[in-house]
Amino acid sequence: MEIVVSGAEVSWYLDCYACFGWQMDGNLFVTDGRQPVALRMKRDRKIINKVELTRLQRHFEACVREIKILEQSKSGAAAALALSFGLVGLAFAAGSMFLAARRAMLQWLSVLLALPALACMALAYPIYSRLSKARSMEVEPLIEIKRDEIYEICKKGHSLL
Repeated sequence: MEIVVSGAEVSWYLDCYACFGWQMDGNLFVTDGRQPVALRMKRDRKIINKVELTRLQRHFEACVREIKILEQSKSGAAAALALSFGLVGLAFAAGSMFLAARRAMLQWLSVLLALPALACMALAYPIYSRLSKARSMEVEPLIEIKRDEIYEICKKGHSLL
């Protein structure tokens, strides 16, 4: 079996897959934690309880996918709202620029349109950071529950070996 993981998660994946009877096949060389690493593993064909170990492994992989989805949800909605604020600010700025370039008599209106443009663009990052922090606070207990579930799955798998 071969899986690709980030370099920072290599030892965690090796520990977890060892609980399902998998062993490293070949050498592993990790330079830093940012590059993806391909893990090649093998398992004894004559292993007992192979069906149950495979079922537990599938459950483990499903929990890992759910954790990744929860991690991604921390910043998804916050980024969308911050981007929306930035685009609204950009629209106000474009309107202000076009108005200033076309109508010299309406300079004051151009300045009035520039104020909400600056406000929207300036608020984009604080909105992003506040919403992502709030979402992280909501999601972190759910991630911990999933990690505990993974721990129990690995414990069951190790007991079957």
